[in-house]
This record gives sequence, C-alpha cells and structure tokens, in this order.
Amino acid sequence: MKGGDGANSYASNSIFQETAIMKTKPILEETIRSMFINTSPMPICFRMADLGCSSGPNALLVISHIMDTIYQICEEENVTHDRTPELQVFLNDLIGNDFNSLFNFIPNFYKKIENAKGEWSSRCFISAVPGSFYGRLFPSKSLHFFYSAFSTHWLSKVPDCYLNNLMNKGNLYMARTSPRHVFEAYLKQFETDFFNLLRSRSTEIVCGGRMMFMMIGRNTLDPRTSDCCYPYELLTKCLFELIPEGLVQEADIDSFDLPYYTPHKEEVKKIVEMEGSFSIDKLETIEINLDPRDDVSNKDFVFDELEVGKNVSNCIRAVTEAMFVSHFGDAIIEDLFARYAKLNNKKRKFEGIPRCNGQVKRLKTTMVC
Repeated sequence: MKGGDGANSYASNSIFQETAIMKTKPILEETIRSMFINTSPMPICFRMADLGCSSGPNALLVISHIMDTIYQICEEENVTHDRTPELQVFLNDLIGNDFNSLFNFIPNFYKKIENAKGEWSSRCFISAVPGSFYGRLFPSKSLHFFYSAFSTHWLSKVPDCYLNNLMNKGNLYMARTSPRHVFEAYLKQFETDFFNLLRSRSTEIVCGGRMMFMMIGRNTLDPRTSDCCYPYELLTKCLFELIPEGLVQEADIDSFDLPYYTPHKEEVKKIVEMEGSFSIDKLETIEINLDPRDDVSNKDFVFDELEVGKNVSNCIRAVTEAMFVSHFGDAIIEDLFARYAKLNNKKRKFEGIPRCNGQVKRLKTTMVC
C-alpha cells in the first residue's frame, strides 16, 4: 500500500475499508464476547494480532472496537480495574510497510482512550511484527485472537500463469477473456497460501482462541460472471490507451499479473476443512459499493458520477500504485489513474460495464467474512 499521509496514500483513501470494518463490527464484538464468556478466569493479558495492518488508521479502529467490547464485559461482570485484562496488540505487515506512519497515529489513539475511559489506556500495549503472515510469526500457543481485514486476498506471489508458454495476454488480472489455465493458476496459488496461513496460525494460537478474517471475494463460483473482474478490466483498458503514446509497451502489460485473488466463500470453506485445524463459526458475505460514499440508502446522498469515478480511482491507486511503479515506472501513474477516474463514470463508454437507463451500474464488491 502507498505509505505516508499524502493525498494519494492508503491512509487518506481507505474509507472503503473502514466501511467494511464498521459493517462487520457486530461479528467482531460477538467473537470477543464468546471468548471471554467461555473463558474463566479472564486472561491476565489478552494477546492479539492484526495481520496485514497496512499504514492507515483502520488498524487502530479495530483495536478500539476490541477494547470497547472488553471494557463493556468487565463493567457487566463488575470486574475491578486491577483485574481488567491487559491488551497486547501486534501489528503485522510486510517488511516494506510504512510502520512509521502508523505509529504516528498511536499517541492520539491513546489520548482518546484516556479521555473516554481513564486508566484503561494504560492497559493497551501496541507493537509491530514485520513479516509475511503466510509463514510463522509468533511463538507456539501464544496468541488468543487473530484478525485480518483486506489482506488475505493478496497472494504471496504472482500465480504461475505461464504454463506451456500460455500467458494472460491483454489482462492484468483474471478477466472474462482470460484462458482457463489462468483461473486455475490463481485458485491454486490462493489454496496454497491460505492453507499455509491457517497451518501457521494453528501452531501460534492458544486452545480456545479465535480468528476473524475479512477479504474481498466474489458472489459467484465462476469468476467470469462476477463484478470482481471489472475494476481491473477498466485499468487494463487505460494502460492500452497509453501504448500509442509510447508510454507503455504491450509486452509489459502481457507480462504483468496482480498477486491477488477474490475467492468465493465455498472456496474458503473448502480450504479451512482441508487444513483441518479450525472449525467455522460464521461465514458470511456482504456487499459494498466500490465508492462507499455512493450509498443508495442515504436519502441525502447526491450521485455525482465524476466524483464517484475519482473516489474509486483513488482507492484502487492507493493499493496498487507501488506495483505499477515497479513494473511500468512512475512516469505514467498520474495519467493512468486520471484516465481510470474518467472510465468510472458514464461520460466514457466501456462495453464491459452494464448500464441501466443510460447510467453506469453501481458496482459492488463482495466481502467474505
């Protein structure tokens, strides 16, 4: 993700992720409550990890929700302050993550807790653990709870889409025009990675511990019939527009594939059952507009296609810019995402986007939780 706190950073363009976290807050609260209610006595120190925390404020939002839940449980059970569990939080992401920007949010986070709950703020301890969550990160039987949002759909590496010299020609990701071997390669890589993630956590989690993962998924088993392909088909089209200007070579597009997979919930369920260490308490899907500000249930919201296109472009840019710079160079970035913003509104026609009464369909993203 793009670090810092600038206009194009992940920290400034993660309202989509924040919306999903808020929508799944009841599941998080229910999970934490079930752990404390079924554990006697309460743990002296409750240890948790946020896998793939990135560099924005959302990781601290999750911690705040967990602290609120524990605080409420202690009040309901008349637990005195000295017996209230301490909370040890490990923020995990890849070594290249902008942890410094994340740490800058922490002092204000502690101050807000102190203002709201007094001494409770002194019972939360936050640190970072860099490394890939597809391998071991913590000592055996050491953590009570693992949380991850918007991370486990990112693969450990680009899938092997080049079997028998076949390429995902003309695409950056799975697309309706991709050959079958591409879909098979993506699924195989996701199965391998998610299996390794579960196996690693099974060693690190305490008996009776819980995990909660939230990832971008799709609502149909066939990827070609899902909205998950549309955002990157649009981005591919924008890259092809740069070829006549000499800014991008078609061969560079053909040799680039995103290390990203949007699973169907049945695929997730199958891997969990195959790995065998965990049972599923809850497996749900929710839908969120790519621009969460575009909320049709909000009667006061005024749909502005130009603004929606810009918001979607900023969101995609914040999570992909580093990869595009590494492969295509940074000279094309501003032009690429300016074009992408335009393609996300009705003023530019693209046959791949369904239309209704002359308007672009409001594309939704499916979340598997």
